[in-house]
Amino acid sequence: MTSSRAFVSLIGAGPGDPGLLTLRGQAALAAADVVLFDYLANPELLRHAPQAQTIYVGKKGFSEYISQEQINALIVSEAQKNGGQRVARLKGGDVFVFGRGSEEAQACVDVGIPFEIVPGISSAIAAPAYAGIPVTHRGDARSFAVLTGNTQEGSAHYERLSGVDTLVLLMGVRNLGTIASDLIKAGRHPGTPAATIQWGTTPQQRVVSGTLSSIAEEVEKAGLEAPAVTVVGEVARLRDQLKWFESPAELGHPLLGKQVAVTRTRDGSSALADLLRSKGANVLEVPLIRFEASSAPQEVRARLRDLSGVDWLLLSSNQAVSALFAHLDELGLDARALCGVKLGAVGPSTARSLEEHGLKADFMPSTPGAKHLGTELPAKAGETVLHLTSQLAEAELQDALEARGLTYQRGELYRTVPAVPSENELERLKAADVVTLASGSAARHLAQLAGTHFKVAAMGPQTADAARALGFEQVRVASTASLEALVEAAAELAGGLIEEPQA
Repeated sequence: MTSSRAFVSLIGAGPGDPGLLTLRGQAALAAADVVLFDYLANPELLRHAPQAQTIYVGKKGFSEYISQEQINALIVSEAQKNGGQRVARLKGGDVFVFGRGSEEAQACVDVGIPFEIVPGISSAIAAPAYAGIPVTHRGDARSFAVLTGNTQEGSAHYERLSGVDTLVLLMGVRNLGTIASDLIKAGRHPGTPAATIQWGTTPQQRVVSGTLSSIAEEVEKAGLEAPAVTVVGEVARLRDQLKWFESPAELGHPLLGKQVAVTRTRDGSSALADLLRSKGANVLEVPLIRFEASSAPQEVRARLRDLSGVDWLLLSSNQAVSALFAHLDELGLDARALCGVKLGAVGPSTARSLEEHGLKADFMPSTPGAKHLGTELPAKAGETVLHLTSQLAEAELQDALEARGLTYQRGELYRTVPAVPSENELERLKAADVVTLASGSAARHLAQLAGTHFKVAAMGPQTADAARALGFEQVRVASTASLEALVEAAAELAGGLIEEPQA
């Protein structure tokens, strides 16, 4: 018997650009307990389902990792687990346009699982649009047809398409020569304009133009492979006038075609990722660290109840600020509990986090970083400094303060532990052109997981120094402690500008 909670959303993921996911698709992902995604569904979309279990069911051409029948069975079994689960099946393009979504829907019908269809933008229209090719155009094309180029689907009957102005071929790269020949035999003129778009709508987009008689040879010469869409018709001539997506760096896309990994926490903000995407980057948001509750919450809360004798309270991360106020809330206290204590922030980002809670930092070093905070803090010898942080406190801060005759104390607000990326995330991470790092902890976990061969854009000199100490040689520091500056550093690295390692 199927639980009343079991539900399946068959979601069209769109053609590749994560911004083309529909709002309904985003809402369905956010509600999912389990997400099954395939080869053509951009993994970036999984950020809309941070709480869900993710299962890769990728299929690529004729090299299937899992059969369609197995996928159907998996959708059903996952929906029936744990008394009923919400399953999101994320499919490249549109669910019903050569996506075999109808078979997955039928599998739900067979066992009585309710489902919904969330249409997606098909690559049949999106890939040509991003290449500057409209599938219809006044005077040139009043009709278009979408065909599968997979010869396993049976006879194409191209002679029936004689009155269709524009033909759009999906899954046809492998058989493009045969398809072109058959179209010519069916009456299409050999000189009909044609274009093939690989990885349309993504930073990896590549386009080759030709004629019906030459397009297969041009595609082979250029090395284009699946996934690709081929357009045959007079509208293909318009690409020279209307192409817009393959913009050069000077037009605002300095990261076009580059994969940038954002090593955030599981619940971290995607604001950096959004900025990178606006510059053309293909972004992988992968958690390398996660935060856990303090191992000794009673101790730190006892210290927060009574801050007498503390002259300075130091915070060295945004998470420290968040955790501090979470502990205060547990105690039934608020910002007034910090009255009489001076606040030191490690940098502008931490200072902004304090301001969001109605507090202004009394001090922030001229250069962000624990070492600078320790050396520049305007405290007098003999004063007591309480550093609220994780179990991985910066030794540089303690050393600098104690060298000045200050009394250093530490409170563990939270714990920083490694996060383990999925196999798919790890594979994509290893292929990244640039990795952004916001902390020394993230640098350590990156080195342990995937090595130190990466180009690294670091948020601040302390993170950069930690990365270099671990063996990363290609490091660039953001000019200021801002997301915009970090994006600029990533773009400079992607362009081959490498900062010389510091002695």
